[in-house]
Amino acid sequence: MTYLLALDQGTSSSRSIIFDRQGQIVAMSQLELPQIYPQPGWVEHDPMVIWRTQMETARTVLAKAGLSARDIGAVGITNQRETTVVWNRRTGQPIHNAIVWQDRRAEPSCARLRAEGKAEMIQAKTGLLVDAYFSGTKLQWILDNVPNARALAAAGDLLFGTIDSWLIWQLTGGYQDSTRAKAVHATDVSNAARTMLLNVHSNQWDSALMQLLDIPDSMMPRVLPSSADFGQTQADLLGAAIPIGGVAGDQQSALFGQACFSAGMAKNTYGTGCFMLLHTGENFQLSRNGLLTTSAAQVSARAEFAVEGSVFVGGAVVQWLRDGLNAIRSSAEIQALAQSVPDAGGVVLVPAFTGLGAPYWNPHARGTITGITRGTTAAHIARAALESIAFQSAALLDAMSRDALALGSAKVNELRVDGGACANDLLMQIQADLLGIPVVRPAVIETTALGAAYLAGLGVGLYASTEELSAQWRSERTFWPMLARDKAQARMAEWEHAVRQTTAV
Repeated sequence: MTYLLALDQGTSSSRSIIFDRQGQIVAMSQLELPQIYPQPGWVEHDPMVIWRTQMETARTVLAKAGLSARDIGAVGITNQRETTVVWNRRTGQPIHNAIVWQDRRAEPSCARLRAEGKAEMIQAKTGLLVDAYFSGTKLQWILDNVPNARALAAAGDLLFGTIDSWLIWQLTGGYQDSTRAKAVHATDVSNAARTMLLNVHSNQWDSALMQLLDIPDSMMPRVLPSSADFGQTQADLLGAAIPIGGVAGDQQSALFGQACFSAGMAKNTYGTGCFMLLHTGENFQLSRNGLLTTSAAQVSARAEFAVEGSVFVGGAVVQWLRDGLNAIRSSAEIQALAQSVPDAGGVVLVPAFTGLGAPYWNPHARGTITGITRGTTAAHIARAALESIAFQSAALLDAMSRDALALGSAKVNELRVDGGACANDLLMQIQADLLGIPVVRPAVIETTALGAAYLAGLGVGLYASTEELSAQWRSERTFWPMLARDKAQARMAEWEHAVRQTTAV
């Protein structure tokens, strides 16, 4: 039982990956997850499709690896974080589609909280800015807008969870009538910290915040450390019961998988969005530059924190080129198309499809393409799309650096990268050029899933400590900055000018 199964439920796909004890990938299975767009600014998923695709990939990956459930020491779960599910504990059925983290429908509620002067209190308790990004106001919207939801919640019939909680509940028995009453309703601290309802100092649901949004206590999952006993999978699902030993939100899981266990270490994940986290140890520090303070994945009851910046549209801009503009047939084609021109020809693309995240926090911004001329081609737009991912990430690191300077913290001297888009060499070189520090790609870029596997392994005693995990981390390639700093700063100035044009619309 020296293999670990990571369930990686993301925004655009459900994946399962089996790792060996050395953290090497044995097999992988993935299914694309359909997106639902009921109206502009709204994004939903079908929770039952999430569950079915996740289970299908778990069964497939065991078959691919030639392993049985009895070979798996533990299951780890990592997930798209703020995405919100509400289901009936008696029937097991969701009462509404999952509201995805990108969704902006709860902005009017957030605007009221800001107008009522609640933002400072909420940030002091949660580390978060008041924004529709987080789960609390999504949950409030479901209770206020789904018929009979408030009455069902008052009767204790409804459960809330982020995707990890939904999967834990299903895996431990929620999927069938005979086992539903014993299903585990739990989450880990890293996911709970993204709800805007958790006091991250105590790692407990905050009664004042719950009352502020009118959320009944009975709906909330139990909060555990990220490496803990989350129950066991039902034996009939995969062929044998397997302990669920680790759970973490995708970005904290990637930080863990990158072996960023100590203060001053930073990573950036290039997925549907881009998420940069800087570990700050036990130091809870509020950003002065539009970043969030969040709980890091925790292997014990001791609180650990990170400063985070979130880009809402990262790799999703490549999907838009593929599906919206039909400029490419597959996402893999973008590097060759972008490299067919020496630069973007003055074109700057700001992919504010659902507003702008950190450090701008403008929910009303919409995407723009500036600098178009008669000579602009699809290749220039493709290159500008790639550059937009790097520009947004550079703006995050700049904000982190200014926070570190103000607080007397150590400067970030390298950026560890992961996620699907980090395989794009051109993007990584552009990133290093803009940042002016080395960008380090690990040998295993599936660090989100690896972090969940490591947490699960620690949870069942397969690993003795994080020091053992640090010793296993290996780099595959380092991208060194090649652009003069004055030129990099000029490029960032072009980006900021385009952002100002976007937010002025």
